[in-house]
Amino acid sequence: MQDRPLPSEKPNTTMLPQDAVNKTDPADIARDILAQAFALGADVAGLAPVDALRLSPSERLFPQMIDHSRDHFAEQITTGLPHGSVFWEEDAKTVLIFGVAHPADQPSLDWWCGEIDPPGNKKMIRIGKALRAYILENYPDIHVYTKRYHVEKGGLYLKEAAVAAGLGCIGRNNLLVTPRFGPRVRLRAMTLSAALPAAGPADFDPCRDCPGYCRKACPQHSFDQVIYTPEMTGIRHLPGRDGSYFRKNCSMEMQKNEDEALTGLMPEVCDHPEKIIKYCRACELACPVGRGNTSDASTH
Repeated sequence: MQDRPLPSEKPNTTMLPQDAVNKTDPADIARDILAQAFALGADVAGLAPVDALRLSPSERLFPQMIDHSRDHFAEQITTGLPHGSVFWEEDAKTVLIFGVAHPADQPSLDWWCGEIDPPGNKKMIRIGKALRAYILENYPDIHVYTKRYHVEKGGLYLKEAAVAAGLGCIGRNNLLVTPRFGPRVRLRAMTLSAALPAAGPADFDPCRDCPGYCRKACPQHSFDQVIYTPEMTGIRHLPGRDGSYFRKNCSMEMQKNEDEALTGLMPEVCDHPEKIIKYCRACELACPVGRGNTSDASTH
């Protein structure tokens, strides 16, 4: 069988019928699972080998980070591991990562109604549940583990998994930047017990010659000084690429967003008034990459 590239963004093809999928061929299985992710509403999806993500830069940097001001999840660790450490299932071999676009003209996808998940989160949960069910039904020999969002609760470092899967690069705003949607995507992941082929990191870096619109847009000046260096940390890939991203400042803006949230109604989320929290997206929305592109799956 001729090797075809694994898609990271929604392909313009229809799914193959199950009887056309060679279920003994890892490449065919990979393409089928990714095609199903897109059919269910994902806008980006890819695969990455677990071995490439063990002790990732984020995991190695975490103990050295200056500030963990919002890490109240440290009190809720369920993995039994040190804070910031990723729990990998014993038989996990592949990370399946998928994302949903959150374009600027659909801001409510990101709005929290009190502590109720935003519409975008709910959509990703639906996709994840349906995708897991599809894999278990069609590939019963593959174990599927849904990963929580927070590392402390069994999650993984999503941006690094996305880069390893070829979905994009880490931008100067410390966000994943994808070719089609820029940084306006949200991610979720699951691990699989099957070793499936992955596309590998993409040759994509729109930030290399960018004047830094994202950094100039930050209301808390979160990128104004270098906090970490390779010499200090022993790590080459650093927050904001050059070690300048200071999470404490970003956390201050998020706290401000929570404090200033007004009570209102979001009928698509809840049937009673709640605080509508609109977290800052200044650096994300300032990025010109993918601006104006919307999700093909917005009606799912």
